Amino acid sequence: MSSFPAFEQQVSSHEDRIFRLARSYVKDAATAQDVTQEVLITLWEHQDELNEDKVLPWLMRVTRNASIDKLRARQRRRDTLCVNTEGLERAESSERLPDQHAETEDLRDHVLEALDRVDDPYRRVVALRELQGLKYKEIAEILDMPLNTVKVYIHRGRKKLRAELDRSLDPVEA
Repeated sequence: MSSFPAFEQQVSSHEDRIFRLARSYVKDAATAQDVTQEVLITLWEHQDELNEDKVLPWLMRVTRNASIDKLRARQRRRDTLCVNTEGLERAESSERLPDQHAETEDLRDHVLEALDRVDDPYRRVVALRELQGLKYKEIAEILDMPLNTVKVYIHRGRKKLRAELDRSLDPVEA
């Protein structure tokens, strides 16, 4: 049986990533926090069965599935899905000056807004790669896609994201 300190280490290593992935699906901080707690409980229940090098892909898949379950439950309660356009949260550095923080937040908001305009599945694979920092193989496992499909979707998704950013950041020509 795993020790509590080992579990605490896994939580501290993965909790933010779980939350960000959940939030990218559910678009709501409170619901994403619920998903995060459910995933961490699942990790606690299965920690003895997991191989250390497979924990992250496993957690991302569990997070994806739990997020989708939350969305389905929400959709059953309502006819339409309410989408919040808030972006993913990132840990803030205490070393940043207020103007640097504002500039970074502004750029982050532009990127997340542009990413929201990119169609699925491109948005998902780009978010997992660029925002979550996952490897191609991990993304393929999480989304249950062939590796080459993930590579193609990332390439196309980056092009689509770049085009959306160009549209939103370039001045409008009169």
